[in-house]
Amino acid sequence: MTEQETEGERERRAGARAARAQSAEPEQTRLGEEIARLALTIATRKGGDPNTSWTAQLFALGPEACARKFGEEALEAMIEALRESQNPKRLASEAADVLYHLLVMCAARGVSLAAIEAELARRAGTSGLAEKASRSKKQAAHPKG
Repeated sequence: MTEQETEGERERRAGARAARAQSAEPEQTRLGEEIARLALTIATRKGGDPNTSWTAQLFALGPEACARKFGEEALEAMIEALRESQNPKRLASEAADVLYHLLVMCAARGVSLAAIEAELARRAGTSGLAEKASRSKKQAAHPKG
């Protein structure tokens, strides 16, 4: 992890602690607010100075680099989840990295948090098996290539 990543991680953790300390709302609402705050911070870094912002550096590298970084972080989270010596704090840290890099990757391709929320809302109340089956039917009807 680079010094800039560490600094960014410290900023995210401090913001999360402050939000939790001020909030008496249910955990799910706080998580939603924290993700919305993070998405807003990411959006403000787009086009920013890569010399002063890790997020701006990622955007400057392009969407492909953002996707690769997301994949690296997802792999790190998976490895942490598979460790026999389970450490919930480390897994939570890796999961936070995955969420951050997912939002950066989506923003790099112009996909907003609102678009993700809309897709989740569309799926609400649908069983995961039914939703997955509907995607399979759509893909079969519209093959790529």
